Amino acid sequence: MPSSRKQAPAAIHYRVEPADLFAHLFSVTLTIAQPATRQEVSLPVWIPGSYLVREFSKNLQELCAQQGNREVPLTQLDKHRWLADCSAGKPLVLTYRVCAYDASVRTAWLDAARGFFNGTSLCLRVHGQEKQRHTIEIVSTPATAAWSVATGLSTVKVDKKGFGLYAAASYDELVDCPFEMGKFWIGRFTACGVPHRFVVAGAAPSFDGKRLLADTQKICEANIRFWHGESKPPFKNYLFMLNAVGDGYGGLEHRNSTALICGRRDLPRVNEARAGEGYTTLLGLISHEYFHTWNVKRLRPAEFAEHDYARENYTELLWFFEGFTSYYDDLLLRRAGLIDDGTYLKLVTKTIHQVVQTPGRAIQTVAQASFDAWVKYYRQDENTPNATVSYYTKGSLVALCLDLALRRGGKTSLDAVMRALWARCEGGPMSEGDLRAVLQELSGRSFDTELAQWVHSTAELPLAELLGAHGVQLKPETAQWAQKLGLRVTETHSVNLKTVLRGGLAESAGMAAGDEWLGIEVNGEGWRISKLEDVAFYAGTETTVTALVARDGRLLRLPLALSRSAKPSRSTIAPAAVPDTVSLSITDAAAVARWLN
Repeated sequence: MPSSRKQAPAAIHYRVEPADLFAHLFSVTLTIAQPATRQEVSLPVWIPGSYLVREFSKNLQELCAQQGNREVPLTQLDKHRWLADCSAGKPLVLTYRVCAYDASVRTAWLDAARGFFNGTSLCLRVHGQEKQRHTIEIVSTPATAAWSVATGLSTVKVDKKGFGLYAAASYDELVDCPFEMGKFWIGRFTACGVPHRFVVAGAAPSFDGKRLLADTQKICEANIRFWHGESKPPFKNYLFMLNAVGDGYGGLEHRNSTALICGRRDLPRVNEARAGEGYTTLLGLISHEYFHTWNVKRLRPAEFAEHDYARENYTELLWFFEGFTSYYDDLLLRRAGLIDDGTYLKLVTKTIHQVVQTPGRAIQTVAQASFDAWVKYYRQDENTPNATVSYYTKGSLVALCLDLALRRGGKTSLDAVMRALWARCEGGPMSEGDLRAVLQELSGRSFDTELAQWVHSTAELPLAELLGAHGVQLKPETAQWAQKLGLRVTETHSVNLKTVLRGGLAESAGMAAGDEWLGIEVNGEGWRISKLEDVAFYAGTETTVTALVARDGRLLRLPLALSRSAKPSRSTIAPAAVPDTVSLSITDAAAVARWLN
């Protein structure tokens, strides 16, 4: 934590108190030292890094204002803006409460065990004074006397538990440093000379904090050396804030911190010789959010040079900033020695399946997916896989293809491209034109054709060819029943259809999202099913059955073909296409080592 130092009073000051833990209410007092005449304030409608208008003002209540002893009239201008009918030059004090009952990393939470908030949820923006120095005071109460506070903000004057005064150079910095409060575990380590803290809330007694710190240190060192070699990173300290819950996953990047959520059982456990897949997934999340410290928080789309907190901020480059980060998160786990080659290739296989088993990849380009994030990616429904493609997963495969193509050329790699972009853009705003220029400069040729096909069209990616050139064979495998039928389901006492994929056998039978698949009839006999594998068990050698489906209180009998004779065989698949289900195997270990190491 930065050392405290005496500074002049801030132009904008917030006092935040966890006022009512059972009602989930924060009390906030905002003091504007030098307000404008008729001062406007607003609460952001979105938080950078999560591209959805979330309407944080819906949780704000009891807003009022005063100057001295005079109550100041407030006029609400729209859903998130207010106008104070005040005089200039005399301190204006606004008080309000915020209901904090969203346990995600994007908003705010408060109960008897824990508090958390992002500034975008609690801190009104003072229009015209966003570049002024801001301070925020976190106040303890008798109910929170045993709590501690953690944040990436610089301290001004705090007690040993972290309650007290913090400072930010601007509103942007203030809302980019979330706060964690409660009785949390805390650990520390140094990575490449930079102090790091890791706080964990909600961990079980079996939690192995020592292992988590050691593994995270390796991730951080691999990231710092990737970007800077032996030089220092662009931050003086870093904070990980992890909330362990019964079931959950997610993260949100910030300039010198990240907020994370994981399943409690995914944490490493004391005396556990081999951690499970859940822990590998958590390490990948840690790696992903830490890589964002460079790629999106500093090197960022030109459209994000200045955030507009009042409306959507559009860019076509999320395939680069999220997709390329998704490529490097697992790759840097491999380079840090936390997973082996086989595990890494399994993770790549999973990403390939997520893309090729999405019919929407033939409808939407990954650049369009980036632009449409505000209305499609963050508002998924039963038709999402049929109409869209993820800029995370396909963007990751675009990065993979670029890296392998560059390495095959023999002159450079995507590693060098990323570092050259950092230097060219001075760790700041960039455009796709910058990427094209660096690709040509380092490789000696234009990559415009590849970007046109891989990013701005729905053409298939040449995965088999490029992987094969680097010692990895891509082989078709037998699809699981969900993919054979074209379904995404949940399986309990029956099969519940979440998505019916475009062009699949289930769609041809007339099945629809929301249907409950109860059983099948085979040769006049009815059979109850609780999972998709039951279909094959009861159908035997039959190629057509009758599906018994419940929809809107009605029972339907739908003829269902279990195979499609017109479907081309695997041998007739075009060279550039990828089968629905694949496996990756190493054919040249030396070539793989040159790529992964």
